[in-house]
Amino acid sequence: MSNRLKSIKDKKQTNWKEGFQALRYVPRFFKKVWAAAPGLFAVNLLSRLLNAATPIIILWVGKLIIDEVILQIDAPVKDLHQLWVYVGIELSVIVFSDLIGRLTNLTDGLIGDLYSNKSSIEIIDKTAEIELKDLEDPEFYDKLERARRQTNSRVTLLTNILSQIQDIITVVSLITALIVFEPWLIVLLVFAIIPSFVNEIKFSQSSYSLARSWTVERRELDYLRHTGASDVTAKEIKLFGLTSFISERFETLAHKYFLANRKLTINRSIWGAIFNLLGILAYYGAYVLIIMRVVGGLLTVGELTFLSGSFNRLRSRLQGMFFRFSKIAESALYLKDYFDFLDIEVDSFPEVEQKQLPIAIRSGFIFEDVSFRYPDSKNFVLQDLNFELRAGEKLAFVGENGAGKTTLIKLVLRFYEPTEGRILLDGIDIKQFNKADYQQQFGVIFQDFIKYNFTAGENISVGNIAEFSNEEKIKAAAELSLADEVINELEHGYQTKMGKQFHGGVNLSGGQWQKVALGRAYMKDAKVVILDEPTSALDARAEYEAFQRFIGITKGKTAIIISHRFSTVRMADRILVLKHGTLLEMGTHEELLSNQNLYAELFKLQAEGYQ
Repeated sequence: MSNRLKSIKDKKQTNWKEGFQALRYVPRFFKKVWAAAPGLFAVNLLSRLLNAATPIIILWVGKLIIDEVILQIDAPVKDLHQLWVYVGIELSVIVFSDLIGRLTNLTDGLIGDLYSNKSSIEIIDKTAEIELKDLEDPEFYDKLERARRQTNSRVTLLTNILSQIQDIITVVSLITALIVFEPWLIVLLVFAIIPSFVNEIKFSQSSYSLARSWTVERRELDYLRHTGASDVTAKEIKLFGLTSFISERFETLAHKYFLANRKLTINRSIWGAIFNLLGILAYYGAYVLIIMRVVGGLLTVGELTFLSGSFNRLRSRLQGMFFRFSKIAESALYLKDYFDFLDIEVDSFPEVEQKQLPIAIRSGFIFEDVSFRYPDSKNFVLQDLNFELRAGEKLAFVGENGAGKTTLIKLVLRFYEPTEGRILLDGIDIKQFNKADYQQQFGVIFQDFIKYNFTAGENISVGNIAEFSNEEKIKAAAELSLADEVINELEHGYQTKMGKQFHGGVNLSGGQWQKVALGRAYMKDAKVVILDEPTSALDARAEYEAFQRFIGITKGKTAIIISHRFSTVRMADRILVLKHGTLLEMGTHEELLSNQNLYAELFKLQAEGYQ
């Protein structure tokens, strides 16, 4: 997918054509909004249609009131009945307009919340579909960042488009009135609003271009902001005296963005003021024309107020519509980013006949000439691996840092596919199994496990989400991993919130966290259990006890263990030693010691440290 991401790589500049082309995403956007809240959407649209006619009605009734007042002033006998009827009608329309406007605002907010929730879920679900190799691609993260950050922009877009529909109806009615009474006002209207429209379109495109071209820098700013003010990083920041370094780096980058944005903002304000002045002059030109018509006896005083009010409202509405249209075009560009992200194609592999997963592993895994290199890298991390992981065997991976141990696990789990060669399970290429079903056969704890800001019990239950509420199973898993010793000392036990990010949360030591995370491996009856440095933060006694339990509980199961501690490694049935991504030696602890090769060397070096 990396090549696809490159083909849709961010551009530094956009143009008007792109803005208008992006409007094609609006119908698709509305389908998603309708799916999120069909009832509210229908009510919102109806309320806007009803409210669209109120401005022209209010102006016309106002005209009738003024003409009736003047008529009654000159009348010898005063009859105010018709006047009060007009006043009552105007009052009713204004009250109706206010109530219907509040209904519109209410449904706007509710629709926005529902759609925001739905779109966020879509982004989470889409991210889950993406292959791990693409999740580690910075270009992918740029697209994810834009899709994730622009939720509010999409909600605003919804309101703007619906307001635009409402204003179009209002504007049509106002224009009709001007044409009937004074067609020349339309010419002045064009001079009043076109310059502002051109100005807004120009600068909205520039604003989007700036925001898009700074995606990477904004991500860096967020990273620096989090790193400089986080309980996770606080110890090292203080110890190494990094506060000034981080704050100065943030300030430098933030100021560059400020300068770029300041230039755009100042230019937009200056040109906006100039074009708005032209609009004001055009309005007063129309006002003078109407006054001259009234003085000449061609129009009544009521028609004077009606036409001047209509022209002013029409100018304001059109300026607002054109300004809003520029915002819609700008937001549509952001909408394009959102749909581009949702439309990212998940890697598809050549169609092969799907095989049924074995109910029980009979022979085990076989690695045939397996080599692997990461996307866009020329160097192989693993090369020409040939070995067998037998059913029910405990196999340990050993090697110096960077030897490829964790990468090898990623291939077993199908986070990546081998660049060359294949991996067989009971004689069948693992590519022929449904990936999701295949991955459910594993229980895994990585060395960089996540410390969820959930309760203690939930932190264990994520190892088997289907048993999320099974308290007995959670407590049994905690006992096996020794996490129960930690959790029982917490004030609220398994209901204690973990981490300090939320109120009432508690921090655990590294070793305590590892016991909790290790409990996840015991949450499901996995066919294969993988532990990647699972006890590195435990003391020697806790580590020994944890592995004794692990060996006992996984009796008859297939297991892979990565550890730098040879007291742990020697418990495995066999040990595979990697060096620079190749298989150097393989055998039992005793066999490898007798080989006097890398394993024996590393074992002796570690043993000397305990003497």
